[in-house]
Amino acid sequence: MKPLNGKVALVAGATRGAGRGIAIELGAAGATVYVTGRTTRTKRSEYNRPETIEETAELVCDAGGRGIAVQVDHLDPDQVQALIARIKDEQGRLDILVNDVWGAENLAEWNVPVWEYSLEKGFRMLRLAIDTHIITSHYALPLLIESNNGLVVEITDGTAEYNAKNYRLSLFYDLAKTSVIRMAQSLAHELSPYQCTAVAVTPGWMRSEIMLEHFGVKEENWRDAAAKEPHFIISESPRFVGRAVAALAGDPEVARWNGHSVSSGQLAQVYGFYDIDGSQPDCWRYLVEVQDAGKPANADGYR
Repeated sequence: MKPLNGKVALVAGATRGAGRGIAIELGAAGATVYVTGRTTRTKRSEYNRPETIEETAELVCDAGGRGIAVQVDHLDPDQVQALIARIKDEQGRLDILVNDVWGAENLAEWNVPVWEYSLEKGFRMLRLAIDTHIITSHYALPLLIESNNGLVVEITDGTAEYNAKNYRLSLFYDLAKTSVIRMAQSLAHELSPYQCTAVAVTPGWMRSEIMLEHFGVKEENWRDAAAKEPHFIISESPRFVGRAVAALAGDPEVARWNGHSVSSGQLAQVYGFYDIDGSQPDCWRYLVEVQDAGKPANADGYR
């Protein structure tokens, strides 16, 4: 029997990347998964990319779950409220909320000081990365706390430990990703009286559709990208963080993680899952001990 049979999940921001990987793995564990995003087969978001929420829902079904695609702009409170009302009407419950909305790669200006950074782009990034998560939690949590052992997963970039010691590429990006970690800590405090759990989870260097395209490779030949960027050998597929979230969702003692900040690699060591290539990449330890230390790329002992 699949561990998440009968469970209902919402993956907010599931069009591509980590959200898609998480939705698939929750489906593989037996969950009904509502997958949201702005890009459908008939309308694209500002990303102007080909991935759609319908494709994600189909992949969830192919994995053994039930995928339901709903077009939602999570900056629009009315749309989010309508989404949660639909979930309550159709399922009567919500067990897992994954706040993965991001959508800001096009707004990034790496290693640009705040006085040179576009304020328009910077504040748009913060709205996409932070406001969307708060709006979604505001409307979703009253339904989630009705379920025993409800789980909220805040997807970010970097662990609390790593981000506390390292500048994350720009003031706006740093603030966005660190804020999400703090959000999980705050939600943990607010949810604990209802026997629900909130955790911040980060993937490592993830082979998203955008990243693979950047390096001119596909999942099947991703190692070829190491010719351009040797440290890419520590990368992981989006399914790896998906398996991390599914492991948390299936853990009857998930409350032990309440308020914590963890990585997919750390959770793999605890729960014993592997990436789709059979490896267990521990990216954040690698970054500190190899890449940031200025050593040559070598993933031995980190995969």
